[in-house]
Amino acid sequence: MFKTKLRTSALSMAVGLAISGMATTAGAANQAPKMTEAEFEKGKTIYFQRCAGCHGTLRKGATGKNLEPKNTIKLGQKRLEKIITYGTEGGMNNFDDILSKDEITLMAKYIQQEPPIPPEMPLKLMKERHKVYVDPKDYPTKPLHGRNWKNFFLVIERDVGKIAVIDGDKKEIVAHIPTGYAVHVLKAVEHHKGMHVDNPGRFWYVMGRDGMMTKVDLWQTPDKMKVAQTQVAYDARDVAVSGDGKYVIGGGYWPPHFVILDALTMEPLKVVSARGVNVDGEFVNESRVAAVYDTPLAPSWLVSMKELGQMWQVDYSDLDNLQVTMINSAKYLHDGFYDPSGRYFQIAANASNKMVVIDTVERKLEAMIDVDKKPHPGPGANWVDPKCGPVGGTTHLGVGKVTVWGNDPKGHPDQAWKICYEVETDGPGVFIRTHPKSQYVWADQTKHPDPEVQQSIQVIDKKTREIVKTIRLTEKKGYAAVHIEFNADGTEVWTSVWNRADSKKPNGEIIIFDAKTLKEKARIKGLYAPTGKFNVHNRVNHVT
Repeated sequence: MFKTKLRTSALSMAVGLAISGMATTAGAANQAPKMTEAEFEKGKTIYFQRCAGCHGTLRKGATGKNLEPKNTIKLGQKRLEKIITYGTEGGMNNFDDILSKDEITLMAKYIQQEPPIPPEMPLKLMKERHKVYVDPKDYPTKPLHGRNWKNFFLVIERDVGKIAVIDGDKKEIVAHIPTGYAVHVLKAVEHHKGMHVDNPGRFWYVMGRDGMMTKVDLWQTPDKMKVAQTQVAYDARDVAVSGDGKYVIGGGYWPPHFVILDALTMEPLKVVSARGVNVDGEFVNESRVAAVYDTPLAPSWLVSMKELGQMWQVDYSDLDNLQVTMINSAKYLHDGFYDPSGRYFQIAANASNKMVVIDTVERKLEAMIDVDKKPHPGPGANWVDPKCGPVGGTTHLGVGKVTVWGNDPKGHPDQAWKICYEVETDGPGVFIRTHPKSQYVWADQTKHPDPEVQQSIQVIDKKTREIVKTIRLTEKKGYAAVHIEFNADGTEVWTSVWNRADSKKPNGEIIIFDAKTLKEKARIKGLYAPTGKFNVHNRVNHVT
């Protein structure tokens, strides 16, 4: 997709401003291949767009391996090109259908250079980049489009920097909304004990990988759904709204910080550094904020400090005197989900091969569960097992397996936080999903380099614990099957055909299946690289 003109990312521009003499920087490692300034700049942009999420801005590694010159130079140009081309079964995608041969050669050279250090982003700069498109006083008092917005799906159109709003009843695309580059997550106000918010799910907050946070109003006409925007980082991943609807928080990969904003106006209010000492007693400069979640039973957010191996429970009831509880667990904390009670947060510590459980009422570590290589549940899945009772499950980035554990310490204490069973799948996956009304659990296999596996989703029966069907969504080169979401009443399963190779054209699609018969029932075309999908009703009501 990068064969013609590369899109310049915010991080890439920031690095360019902060660092002069790129050719000199590129030659810092004596044994590294020579690169021109233009080559280095192009490599830097591709690295941000495709590699930084797993390997880190400074290339020190986390979910992915350390890519500093001391390690990459040892592997050599040919070996690096082979790894980038074909990927690995340990969870790295193949890039031969995304990058050209020249770009693969370029990237193998680039990761042998010394990594550039991007600049910081102060609160003043964030305020300068704050934009209001619709004044809050002009917000409509009722929906202006006559659609069932509670069954809308908000779909990430990754590489074109947009989200699509889809009417889940009519299977129609309502709008394509410009947001930040490579949107990672979007969230709304969720139901919170003891707090009332009018029309939860109306306003959504979208986080792009370029740190651009966008506020979306689903009651507006399509041309006015984007109501405000603020850039809070150069590289970011997650966002969450306070239970009272007053504040929104965005977590940065770079700079390593989180930012609290006024949820109504999107004005940035407070910046908190994520840098600190990790669970091994070492200071970490690039301590990235991977996941942020509202806590359903307390006026606080959970903020995962990826490299520190800590969960920070941040109380938002008094921003001037911010109270943060630092909860030690394991590295590298990535993403997770709540148990059905909303008390326990279950999050993957990728590199430690553990699922970490946080008690948000006691604000302490509840348990750590040893699982297989690089767990990654995404937004996760909870269901009831005939033998173990309530359980949670995860896919893994590093192995084809779904691991299931008990998560009901009150009703099933003997099963709590212990592995109930495991299911071998054909390949590593990124997302697992189910619905209380469904007899099945769905898991993708997006991280496997074999196209046949990468393009297939597997369906597991909750009662028999067996894979009952493997569904290949596409056979097109450069396409992958990714992400699963149910509709509001649990009768449909929505899956994405992600065109990894060429996302500049609307040639991705969503394939919808009957949740009971597992048969295809509809397709929605005209989408740009669709990946994650978020159903309004399910996300607001914590339906996993």
